[in-house]
Amino acid sequence: MTAYDPLQLLEHLGRDIVGLRREAEVLAVALATKRHIVLEGPPGTGKSTLLRTVASAAGVGFEFVEGNAELTPGRLVGHHDPAVVLDRGYVVDAFVPGPLVDALTEGRVLYLEELNRIPEETLNVLITALAEGEIHVPRFGHVKAHENFRFVAAMNPFDAIGTQRVAQAIYDRMCRISIGYQDEIQETAITTKVTGVESDLSKFATQLVRATREHRDVRTGSSVRGSIDFVSVAGGLAMLRNEQLAIRKAHHETLLDAANAALSGRIRVDDGVNRTPEEIVAEILAQLLEKWDPEPDSGKADGSALRAPQAPGQSRILEGADVDKAVADASRRTTSRSEMQRRHEGFDEVSPEVGVLDEEMFDELLETDPDQAVAMLADLATTTDPLLRAHARKLAARVFIRLGVRTGHKARGLRHLKPQTRRLDGDLDLDRTIERALDNHCGRPNSIDDFVIRRWQSPERAVSLLIDRSGSMTGAQVAMAAVAAASVVLNSGERADTSVIAFAKNAMVIQPQGERREPGKIVNDLLSLRGWGTTDISMALTAAGKQLARSTSTDRVGVLLSDCIYTEGPNPSRTSMGLGRLHVVCTADKPDSIAAAAEIARRNGGRYEIATSITALAPAISRVLGDV
Repeated sequence: MTAYDPLQLLEHLGRDIVGLRREAEVLAVALATKRHIVLEGPPGTGKSTLLRTVASAAGVGFEFVEGNAELTPGRLVGHHDPAVVLDRGYVVDAFVPGPLVDALTEGRVLYLEELNRIPEETLNVLITALAEGEIHVPRFGHVKAHENFRFVAAMNPFDAIGTQRVAQAIYDRMCRISIGYQDEIQETAITTKVTGVESDLSKFATQLVRATREHRDVRTGSSVRGSIDFVSVAGGLAMLRNEQLAIRKAHHETLLDAANAALSGRIRVDDGVNRTPEEIVAEILAQLLEKWDPEPDSGKADGSALRAPQAPGQSRILEGADVDKAVADASRRTTSRSEMQRRHEGFDEVSPEVGVLDEEMFDELLETDPDQAVAMLADLATTTDPLLRAHARKLAARVFIRLGVRTGHKARGLRHLKPQTRRLDGDLDLDRTIERALDNHCGRPNSIDDFVIRRWQSPERAVSLLIDRSGSMTGAQVAMAAVAAASVVLNSGERADTSVIAFAKNAMVIQPQGERREPGKIVNDLLSLRGWGTTDISMALTAAGKQLARSTSTDRVGVLLSDCIYTEGPNPSRTSMGLGRLHVVCTADKPDSIAAAAEIARRNGGRYEIATSITALAPAISRVLGDV
């Protein structure tokens, strides 16, 4: 009977390995039939554990080699000891065998991890060993493979950093087994087995980790190792803090600390996403906590509310000094030059050295690629370089206001002829002018005050602009938000009473209803309050309703600028603002964003537009604000 008896191997694997039954069967049969194998799958799927268990069950040794760019043929095969060679020449005893020669001669399993990180010349050494069952070592001789020798390699096909393509000559001599993540029950069992903690904490950890693999902003999620570390760290923190740990919002701080420690270094954020791993982990944790510990009076039937824990009496709608403090705190988050170079291809031309911003180069970029230019300018306003940051903020105020003016809109809908005095830009109301002159000057107008002019006017409007500044908003979308704010404030004119609200987890009233701030200051505040936190659209709509309630106008309009995907709070399509209309400008063209925008607008008697670029923003703002 061969050392690799399939039934014996499967018996051990079933006892020691959770899940992976089908993969284990293929592996057992492949080894028994003298095949060499490559295991492909993401980290943490149990590839190493599976092989160690197989080697132990078969009673053969296990040679582990970590693949990297420094694994030379000499390190894999072996080398001659220089001291012995100098003393006695190239004798047999002078050769120090490497892991490949040891595995060949002793009949062991050679397990080579990270196959796609190994230099090509090292991989070429394996071709003869796999095809012929032997290798030739210069000045040592031929090394023939023991009948129990097996070569097993592992690799993560989804990792493109520091890897290279594996030659077909290697693939052609091996069987391939693809290994994926286990299901939720199996991953929970693994976490429980390793940590020894059999409780809801293991189930919660598994759901938390699996959610990182499905998040729209994450390229690579965490493996089950994240679950194991989360349970261990959370339990240790609870003991240190004298807490009776449970999956409750009351323990949010401890759970968040453990989640960041276990997961923030394991997940990889998608390129182009202006969010940190910590923000994404916090968002996922808040969503999951709501499912485990929902609000008792959330008023929802579909479980869609995702309300984060909040200190008693703490308002999530900030105004005045609270907003100033929040803006000041947010301004401390900066972007390094290296990060700017990674994000923006033309950064070195616009800022050739520290503290320098070449406005001519920026203007050229604005003409050729306005979306890239405004995205870069928004990020420049947060750069670590203080001189460059100050210059960028001044330029941003000018550029975004100029772009905002271009998005001017004319009101449409019902308008009325209204008489006015002290102006001549309209039609003369002759009857009222004569009547006024007879009363004042015996039949003849003597000054501008005596002329009555009729002008077409729309009713006075109250507008509340809601700007999404959560983690899902990238640099380009932040720039669009600043331009939209400038557009609404500048183009509302005398007819509209405008408030501006930036929201994520909290709502910050940048310009209250009934007040007017300089557009440049509004733009600078929005650039500071960029991409941060979860998204509670429902809470933002409530804040807008409170602002609009301060106006005496009967025509109250809300404009929501967002990707419309909420990650906290009740479903916004079911939240009433207490006003006539809510228009939506959707900043994403994904189907779920568009569907959400359409539903929110429909439920609130408004219309929706899609604007994913600066050039699309102008007509979108014009259409929704012209719809009176």
